[in-house]
Amino acid sequence: MHDSQAVLDTTLAPLVALVGPPNSGKTTLFNQLTGLRQKVANYPGVTVEKHVGKVGLKDGRELDLVDLPGVHGFSARTLDERVTRDVLEGKLEGMRAPDALVLIVDSTRLENQLMLVEPVLELELPTLLVLNMSDELDERGGAVDDEALARRLGVDIVRTSARTGVGVSAVLDYLTAVQAGDPAAPYKERTLTNVPRSVSLPVVDAFAHRRKLVRDIVDEAGFVPPGPSKLSERLDSVFLHRLFGPLIFLAVVILVFQSIFTWAVPLMDGIEWMIESSGTWLVTTLPDTWFRSLLVDGVWAGVGSVIVFLPQILILFLFLGILEDSGYMARAAVIADRSMYRVGLQGRAFLPLLSGYACAVPAILAARTIDDERDRLATIFVTPFMTCSARLPVYALLIAAFIPDEPLLGPFMGLRAGVLLGLYGLGIVAAVGTAFLLKRTLLKARPASFLMELPPYRIPSLRTLALRLLDRSKIFLKRAGRIIFTVTVVLWAMTQFPRTESGAPEIEQSALGQIGHVIEPAIAPLGLDWRVGVGLVTSLAAREVIVGTLGTIYGVETADEGSLELIEVLQRDITFASAIGLLVFFAFALQCMSTVAVMKRESGGWKWPILQFAYMLFLGYMGAFVAFRIFA
Repeated sequence: MHDSQAVLDTTLAPLVALVGPPNSGKTTLFNQLTGLRQKVANYPGVTVEKHVGKVGLKDGRELDLVDLPGVHGFSARTLDERVTRDVLEGKLEGMRAPDALVLIVDSTRLENQLMLVEPVLELELPTLLVLNMSDELDERGGAVDDEALARRLGVDIVRTSARTGVGVSAVLDYLTAVQAGDPAAPYKERTLTNVPRSVSLPVVDAFAHRRKLVRDIVDEAGFVPPGPSKLSERLDSVFLHRLFGPLIFLAVVILVFQSIFTWAVPLMDGIEWMIESSGTWLVTTLPDTWFRSLLVDGVWAGVGSVIVFLPQILILFLFLGILEDSGYMARAAVIADRSMYRVGLQGRAFLPLLSGYACAVPAILAARTIDDERDRLATIFVTPFMTCSARLPVYALLIAAFIPDEPLLGPFMGLRAGVLLGLYGLGIVAAVGTAFLLKRTLLKARPASFLMELPPYRIPSLRTLALRLLDRSKIFLKRAGRIIFTVTVVLWAMTQFPRTESGAPEIEQSALGQIGHVIEPAIAPLGLDWRVGVGLVTSLAAREVIVGTLGTIYGVETADEGSLELIEVLQRDITFASAIGLLVFFAFALQCMSTVAVMKRESGGWKWPILQFAYMLFLGYMGAFVAFRIFA
């Protein structure tokens, strides 16, 4: 426990924890307070993201703000709940205890959201209660007596609309008081009766007791639940319609994939021009030495070939952010539940699976919200089938090289976008089929019921979307700067040995080429040669590395989807049938060691990740073999 009257340590900037239930606007408030001064990392020892930012205060000083995972309580049923509890209690190694708290709740759902208040106040830390979305509460005829609620709970209360920035100034006033070492201390005599952790009450009785206490509190505070949102009701009558709902969702998906191949082109052309221009300048400026070869043929050909796909990846994240922040994502989960129930999964698995389109690693972590262990394992087993953003560079290159740029559905969708959509669909079919098989064999169990509280529709915050895209850009560029840079430099080095009298050997005689020839017999039935074999091995580090690998092997400076030189050599050395087989291979195979490592941690051993890797490799190889035979 903390002494609320203790003087804050002046040698460090105070640490304030931002805590609240999911979908309470917590991250939006965090972005409002920290802006660009935030960073993302993992908590010490666990694969849970932590967001920490600097808050500039009104007196010119600053403090640290940590955005904790959204939770409903501290029962520690999930890793997110355990991490949040340990951080607040100062028990997480390598993470200091917070000096004060900001507890944010959705005021339109006050009774449900206040279930988190009692365990938070037990910590006896200076606490500010933020009633967020207060504008919606007023607009929809709801009401609550702030002063009565503050007296009952023994905390200061402010109203905010984090999306619009209303009330954020009052939060800054509280944080300024924390920095000054004089935050409003909680009342010594709390009128909220605590349920001791050590009592022998059954869990159900304790929960019911807490529910009754919260109901009494909101009644005393004169809480009037807001009426239903008329706009949300009208939109749900269309978006959740049994016929029109799935059709609209399909139309949204088509729009996303068409935009990836159209909106991103100007930005990609600009990045490609910068990479080519800088590469040419380096060639003309530096002397013809091994260092120039390393810099131009290794770094520029490898890292540059992946960075050029950043616009396509950001467009994907932009659409995912809009769908999530607008409230439509929850509706998509409800629509999907009707189908997922038939294969043995619950609708709650839809959100991790959809997150898999960005990256399988955080998607697997998101499956912690699934209470049933068998459902959770089945979900994380099939999540890598979702076409992650790392597959986009591979797909984009091969589609640009072998699929003609022709209309498929008139002006609505081109053939290339159709093929890309088909590859995404192929991953979905594999995920559904695998889930169906697992839930009737190794993970046999009846699917759990699915309940989800649908938030009202909201206009996404441009600031929040921009910060999310900036965050994703940093992560992608960091990946390119570490994994891909390392792999491309190693590849370049392997092309330089064994040395000959004239210097570097021919690529086929180099150490890299010799490794490729060892692999070639295994992939020859797929119509692929040793060059692609090397790419398949290096892509285990990160799928998109294969693009840079091919660029290094073929000596192409800018290896991307628009590189005519790389497209020409691929068309020369790889047949159409082999290219289709390679696309199918990447749609199925688990070419990502980061995913394997996270699967091992989440499943508690090597059994499931080994089975997952072998199963997906088998599907990838057999799928490529069948595709090659069909189109040969």
